[in-house]
Amino acid sequence: MLSTRVAELVVFLICVNLIPTTPIVEERPFHAADGGIGVAVGKSRKRVFPQPHTQEPNPIFEAYGYCNIPNRTEQAWEGHSPADYKLLSVHVMIRHGDRYPLYSIPRTKRPAIDCTLSTSRKPSHPLLDPFIHHIGLGGRGHWESPLGSVPRLPSHSACEMGELTQTGVVQHLRNGQLLHHAYKQHSLFPSDWAPRQIWVETTGKSRTLQSGLAFLYGFLPDFDWTKLTVRHQWSTLFCSSACDCPARNRYLEEEQRRQYQLRAADTELERTYMDMARTLGLPTRQLRAANPIDSLLCHLCHGLSFPCVPIGDSGAGGCLTMEQFAVIRRQQLDDEVHRRRAGLYHKYAILAMYPYLNRTAAKMERIAKSIEAGREPRSGGEEVFTLSSAHDVTVAPLLSALGLEEARFPRFAARIVFELWKSPSMIQGQVKKRGGKGEKSKAKYGETFIRVLYNGEDVTFHTTFCRPHDRHVSQPLCPLKNFLSFVRRDMFSVVNATSYKEACYRRPG
Repeated sequence: MLSTRVAELVVFLICVNLIPTTPIVEERPFHAADGGIGVAVGKSRKRVFPQPHTQEPNPIFEAYGYCNIPNRTEQAWEGHSPADYKLLSVHVMIRHGDRYPLYSIPRTKRPAIDCTLSTSRKPSHPLLDPFIHHIGLGGRGHWESPLGSVPRLPSHSACEMGELTQTGVVQHLRNGQLLHHAYKQHSLFPSDWAPRQIWVETTGKSRTLQSGLAFLYGFLPDFDWTKLTVRHQWSTLFCSSACDCPARNRYLEEEQRRQYQLRAADTELERTYMDMARTLGLPTRQLRAANPIDSLLCHLCHGLSFPCVPIGDSGAGGCLTMEQFAVIRRQQLDDEVHRRRAGLYHKYAILAMYPYLNRTAAKMERIAKSIEAGREPRSGGEEVFTLSSAHDVTVAPLLSALGLEEARFPRFAARIVFELWKSPSMIQGQVKKRGGKGEKSKAKYGETFIRVLYNGEDVTFHTTFCRPHDRHVSQPLCPLKNFLSFVRRDMFSVVNATSYKEACYRRPG
C-alpha cells in the first residue's frame, strides 16, 4: 500500500440532472484582492463537469477552481426530491480542506501561513469560534486508536507540512452547514439521536480528522460528544479488512508507467523544469523530486507571490513565474484526458473503491429491507448518516469507479453524497398492493431510490448504473436496485470478472 504522500503525488497528476426546486444558496462576503471586503454577486455554480469548449481549458482558471476559495455563493442540491418522498439515509465522503504543502521547494522560503484559528483573520465563519470551543470538549468523545493522540485543531503559527489551514476549516464548516440546511426539513434523525445512527470515520492524518470534525460541527452544531465514536481507517482507500487485491496494485503500477511516459514525452514541460531549476540553481532532477506544483498551488490559493531566490555569481536567481506554473498545470489537465482514454486508472479505481461502495450498498440495503418488511428499527436506530473524511486519492478513484470520469479532479473540501429515498407508495413500511402474486417480488427495492451528488450537483444520471435509466418516465429517480446490481456484479465487467475476489486474484494471462 502506497503511503498517503506518495499516493497523493501519483493521483494528483492525473447536463446535470437537477430536480426542479430551489437549491440551498449561501451568500458570503469575501476578502477582496485589494484587501477590502467584497460581496459575492450573482450565482457561482463551480460546475463539476467542465463546460463544453472549443479551445484548450485555461490552466490558471482551473487551478483557482481547485483552490475552492470560500468567497462565493454556493448552491446545494442535496435534499431535493419529488414531493412526498422520504429521505432514509445519507452517506458523505469528503476530501480534506485546504492544507499547507506536503513538499518544499529547495532554496526557497516556505509560504508564510499561520495555521492557528482566529475569527479576526480571513476567511472566517460565524461558527468558527463556537467550533473551537466545542472541539476543546473532545475528550468526552470516543476515539479509535490512534486517533486519540491526533491534534483536533490546527495550532501552529508557522504551518507544518500538510497541516490543515484556517481556510480548510472554514471550507468544511460551510459544507456541513449547507447540508444541515438541506436536510433539516427531512428529520433524518431526531434531536435525541442514538450513537448507532451516526458513523464517522477518518484516516489518521490530522488534516482529515480536523476536516471531518469541522464538517460534523457545521452539520450538527454542538453535537453530544458522549454519543460520538470517531473510527480510524488505516488505508486511504477505506477498504477496511478487504484491502488485499494484487490486480489493483498491478493496474496502479501500469497507470504510473503511463503517467511517466506521457510526462517524459512532453518537451515543453521538460524545458519549463529546466528553466525553473536554472533560476533556483538546482539540478533539474532535484526540482522534479520536490514536486514544485504542490507548493506553487499553495502560493496561488493564498494570494502569495511565487518564490524567489537572490541572484548569485553563477547567474542563478530570480522568481518562479505564473507562465511556468501554467505549463505544469496544462500537462496535468492533458494527463487527465489521456488517463480517461487509456482506461487503466478506471480499472484500478473499480477495484480500489469496491470495499467502500460495498459497505455503502449494504447499509442502504439493510434500511430498504427493514422498510419493505415493515420491521421495527433496530434497537438504537439504523445508521442513517455516514461521514468519511478522506483524501484526493480516495475521492478521485471513487468518482472514476462510479463512471464520473468527466468530473473535475477533487478540489479542496470536495464532497460526494449518496442519498437513499423512498417513494410515497411505501406507506407505513408496507409495499403498496399490486395486481398479481408475482408483483411483490418484482417490486423488491422498486420503491427505494438513490441520488448521487458531487459538490452539490446531482450527477446521478451520469453514473454508470443510472445512465441508461429513463429519467423521463413516471419515476424520475434512480432505483436502488441499479446501484446494488452494479456494486455486486456489474462493475467488474470492466476487468472481465463477476466478483471482487475473481477480479483481484485471477492470474494475468
